[in-house]
Amino acid sequence: MKAVLYEQFCETPKIVTLTDPTPEPHGIVIKVEATGVCRSDWHGWMGHDPDIELPHVPGHELAGVVAAVGKDVRNWKIGDRVTVPFICGCGACPDCHSGNQQVCSHQEQPGFTHWGSFAEYVAIHQADLNVIALPEDMSFATAASLGCRFATSFRAVVDQGKTSAGQWLAVHGCGGVGLSAVMIANAVGANVIAVDIDDKKLALAKEMGAVAAINSTSVADVTEAVMDISKGGVHVSLDALGNPVTCFNSIQNLRRRGKHVQVGLMLADHATPSVPMAKIIGQELEILGSHGMQAHRYDAMLAMVQSGKLDPARLVGKEISLAEAPEALTTMDSFQSIGATVVTRF
Repeated sequence: MKAVLYEQFCETPKIVTLTDPTPEPHGIVIKVEATGVCRSDWHGWMGHDPDIELPHVPGHELAGVVAAVGKDVRNWKIGDRVTVPFICGCGACPDCHSGNQQVCSHQEQPGFTHWGSFAEYVAIHQADLNVIALPEDMSFATAASLGCRFATSFRAVVDQGKTSAGQWLAVHGCGGVGLSAVMIANAVGANVIAVDIDDKKLALAKEMGAVAAINSTSVADVTEAVMDISKGGVHVSLDALGNPVTCFNSIQNLRRRGKHVQVGLMLADHATPSVPMAKIIGQELEILGSHGMQAHRYDAMLAMVQSGKLDPARLVGKEISLAEAPEALTTMDSFQSIGATVVTRF
């Protein structure tokens, strides 16, 4: 199979030919029809993830068709259209037994714990637990964008933030995760304030339903601007970027007893950001993480997609070939396109 491979961190990946994967008894092999290029892949390439062993094939936002099935798999057959969450549970630990596969103690992540989807084929373990059927009318490019950005945002807004109609919600960072969060929060009836440094992304956020947009380079104090618009602070706030500044602002702009949800990864030099602890204690703020979403929760998200309340296809940006993936990956920190970049030609 053709694949994108890097042999050293921070070294330009190459297009190579590798042996096709075979399924474990409980797993499947998926022929990849689309795979997103995500900031998490960039973090992996930079060497920020200790699970990655070199040489490595990145890629974790994927959709495709079942190409091979392990002997113990019951729910899937060759030809099925499928996707997977980027965190795959083991099915045997206490977290999996409680339905929280997104924090499984023995989780596997394609593109991190094993070779990923920047390739023609990818292996997935515990398929009956982790694989999700795709609606027939959903494109593979749209489905690939669900696996990390959109699903993580859905869990952050709905399950972790418990956002409800009429509440104020701020989104700091309007990349793929942030724009997904804007759309989802608007769909559940929240009043969304979008914050970014790029007017084009802010314009798209307003198209997705944001009632206000703040360019953080154009205001003296982001948190004051958010609190002024929301008349005292937001009920829920997301750091969708993963930066010490956006993390601090997201907590600082909360109203009393508000919820901050950290969605953007905080790794390497950003792993221990400063937070306004006096405010957290005195105003009883909640600080929550959001790390992917379980396969069994996809039904709720897909039902909203099929009803028309959510339209993740609007968040798919540029479609590229596998040969273009190395450049898209390595330049991600200096340039991010509007909408998700998805590999659809192999």
